[in-house]
Amino acid sequence: MATIGYARVSTDHRSLQSQTEELHAAHCERIFAEKLSGAYADRPALAKALATLGEGDCLVVCKLDRLARLTRDLLNTLDAVGKAGATFRSLSDAWADTTTPHGRLMLTVLGGLAEFERHLILTRTAEGRTRAQANGVRFGRKPTLTPYQRAEAIRRRGEGEILTDIAKLFGVSHMTIARATSNGSGV
Repeated sequence: MATIGYARVSTDHRSLQSQTEELHAAHCERIFAEKLSGAYADRPALAKALATLGEGDCLVVCKLDRLARLTRDLLNTLDAVGKAGATFRSLSDAWADTTTPHGRLMLTVLGGLAEFERHLILTRTAEGRTRAQANGVRFGRKPTLTPYQRAEAIRRRGEGEILTDIAKLFGVSHMTIARATSNGSGV
């Protein structure tokens, strides 16, 4: 059962020293540190710290915002910690401690709120999409061929011209011409 520390500062001109000292004082056996914005989901030192975690280990940070800036990132990281059979603790945020029942409760509530927020976003997005479609907005890629080009491709294909020659004429792939001339789609 190891105690693994993670420290992060956002920019190169800030120092990791205060965080690493605090993590050493908290008896962290290994400390992973990096100078990288929390806005990035891909943080190499955090990935290494998570990969190091095993059953019964504990990941420790000085402050919760050092681990994640967004609720979704925090929950994903805590999920990875839990899947490793490890726990999590923030030194300055007593409620963010999965080694205690109260901490697990708080993080479960936080997870429920994040899930609810995600559901609201999906609902609003679907409603907006429906309204936009009702107002004539088309979604998806724009057709590769104009209606005139499509009609011309169909005409040329009907006269026996080969797909690759028609495709070269319009600057598209032969499969675009094949789809446009076979199924009547607006490709």
